[in-house]
Amino acid sequence: MFKKILIANRGEIATRIIRTCEELEIDSIAVYSDVDRLSPHVLKAKEAYCIGSAPSSQSYLNTKKILSIIKEKNIDAVHPGYGFLSENYYFADEIKKNGVNWIGPSPESIKIMGDKILARSLAYSVGAPLIPGTNKAINDLNRALEAAQKIGFPVLIKAAGGGGGKGMRKVNTENEFKTAISRAQSEAKNSFSDSRVYIEKFLEDPHHIEIQIFADNYGNVVSLGERECSIQRRYQKIIEEAPSPFINDSLRKSLSEIAIKITKACKYSGAGTVEFLVDKHKNFYFLEMNTRLQVEHPITESVTNIDLVKEQISVAAGKKLSFTQNEVQITGHSIECRIYAENGFENFLPSTGYISDMIIPQGIGVRFDEGIRINQKITPFYDPLLGKLITWAPDRRTAIQRMIRSLNEFYISGVITTIPFCLMIISHELFKNGSYSTLTLDNIYDEILSEKKIAQKNMIIPMSISAAFHSGSSNKNKTIKKEKKEKSTWKEQGDKNCLR
Repeated sequence: MFKKILIANRGEIATRIIRTCEELEIDSIAVYSDVDRLSPHVLKAKEAYCIGSAPSSQSYLNTKKILSIIKEKNIDAVHPGYGFLSENYYFADEIKKNGVNWIGPSPESIKIMGDKILARSLAYSVGAPLIPGTNKAINDLNRALEAAQKIGFPVLIKAAGGGGGKGMRKVNTENEFKTAISRAQSEAKNSFSDSRVYIEKFLEDPHHIEIQIFADNYGNVVSLGERECSIQRRYQKIIEEAPSPFINDSLRKSLSEIAIKITKACKYSGAGTVEFLVDKHKNFYFLEMNTRLQVEHPITESVTNIDLVKEQISVAAGKKLSFTQNEVQITGHSIECRIYAENGFENFLPSTGYISDMIIPQGIGVRFDEGIRINQKITPFYDPLLGKLITWAPDRRTAIQRMIRSLNEFYISGVITTIPFCLMIISHELFKNGSYSTLTLDNIYDEILSEKKIAQKNMIIPMSISAAFHSGSSNKNKTIKKEKKEKSTWKEQGDKNCLR
């Protein structure tokens, strides 16, 4: 097993990986930007090293600096988490060329499945149904328009070199088409350094279903079941659950079989996720494969009782999977709410500032994967995800009630968060009865805003909603004092971290 693992990431996923490293008695090595020097992942790690200034391009995407630390500190393996360099096959290849273990799939697998066009071709070759669309990148607008007309509006313009909702545009009519192409290409270029886009048919009322797979280097590939990820804003997930209330056993089996075929075809190793769109008639279509650990992996851990990070490290160290398909048992139900520093009632406007206070919910079946602490400054430089609240219960109804209780207990002040917004979604009848799709949030958004205004007017406001109304607006003097205090200890503690 490894002695030193460098975590090329930040926030809650870095903290999550550190915890498993501690249980395995492996030294965790953190990297950080100057604005993150007092973040939880830095304080929790065995060693931590500054890699640059706040912009990601100068720190968490600074491959040259990260590689220099890997060489200097005799690192055994690198865990990329998700986001940043996790699906960068150039970086993965450089790690391996330097004789260091990459905790993830091979650079070749990342390259194939990270390219959405190549991934579609591979999926098609093993019999996966595909959403109608183009098989090549758009390089001629007139031909692209002809293809869109043949597919039928509405269509989606999608980035070929990445996901997460970046470089994606829904186009309802021909008049919008050329402008949407241009904007999608520009966003794809900025997000992935790859301006290629392609066209897919826009499906009506689809469910976003993903299969968690795990593979080792000995030909063993296992499905750990599905996750329902249909509550989304701007094509990015907010709430996930496992198992899906929409999927039946027959469809679950079909999805898992196709996911395993795709995984084997790209000679995959480690944790990965094969994503599908499933229409209201339960017809399913391959969407993409994420060649990394997912943000929502804790709900799979909850229903399988398998530590996915531990298994990633084990497989990367050359061991076989510690379980077989027959040994995977799905028990109970789990739900995850992503807690962002955003105002869900104001079109998810990002919020920045200092976290002045925090009450984290506790109790049976409650877990919070956090990347924050009291007095921490939330900056505009990175993804606004603060952490993930996860509940588990023997049945879905109890898991929902446990999440409602936990969200009501949850309190963060100093920045506005999505806690109250998640509470209103979880409490909505469409969520409770499981009859929602990827379009549900857009359809009920105005209703949620109206309910929030009524609750505010009548003062029928749970603590978490009240916190959202008032936090971030009345602590200006406290924030100034905290900033002075933080600056006074910044250099001393930061330098100490660099030298640990």
